[in-house]
Amino acid sequence: MENMEFSSEVLLGYVYTYGMNLLAALFALVIGLWVANTLVDFIKKLLMKSKVDPSLQSFLSSLFGILFKILVYITALGVLGVQMTSFIAMLGAAGLAVGLALSGTLQNFAGGVMILFFKTFKVGDFIEAQGYSGAVKEIQIFATVLTTPDNKTVIVPNGPLATGTLVNYSTQPIRRVDWTFGIAYGDDVDKAYSVLRDLVSRDARILADPEPLYAVGALADSSVNIVVRVWVNAADYWAVFFAMNEQVYKHFAKEGLTIPFPQRDVHIHQEK
Repeated sequence: MENMEFSSEVLLGYVYTYGMNLLAALFALVIGLWVANTLVDFIKKLLMKSKVDPSLQSFLSSLFGILFKILVYITALGVLGVQMTSFIAMLGAAGLAVGLALSGTLQNFAGGVMILFFKTFKVGDFIEAQGYSGAVKEIQIFATVLTTPDNKTVIVPNGPLATGTLVNYSTQPIRRVDWTFGIAYGDDVDKAYSVLRDLVSRDARILADPEPLYAVGALADSSVNIVVRVWVNAADYWAVFFAMNEQVYKHFAKEGLTIPFPQRDVHIHQEK
């Protein structure tokens, strides 16, 4: 009976001691996560009011969110009674192992830092990289979110973006539009030049400086290829490109200029 009473007293003592610690740890965890989320929201609003680069806003918000939550978990473990010295040592060893296992993830984090530091692109830029093209919607800690022209969302890891080849179409205010229009052998090249110059002069979106270029680019198998190069504001690129193709097709026919297509003449010789 004495042993049973002793065991019951010890058990009650453990329940009282560790039960209170457990409740306190749960309370600290719930309150801590709420405070962490509130702080992240406050930081987001503060960054927006201070007109920080949108690219940096999303990155810093995600980073602070992760750091705050780590602090909350460590605090909750301390309240629970876990020895933080040994825990931090174990955490360091585990972090090393996890870091080796997640080297790709760490590379993506480093890539995000490099993107923000060197400013290779920012939110709102239209880029082409890793086989995808789209407008940059958000730069997160580990990945960048793109919105394609057909409204698809593409998530590209930051590591390859920072170290691979990338085309940024938004860094320059103007872009060059190139066309190659073919006319048939025997057609008047000077007349083709005149029609093309007239069409270019009608489009107010095409810039006069730099001056447009007209030249014979190649004597192809079935056509004389005329190269046209003009400069436009970056936002007008595709609109001008498609409009000029349509206008050339309509006006070449009216002016008697033939747009040839590949064809082959077959000559049959009959033996006597």
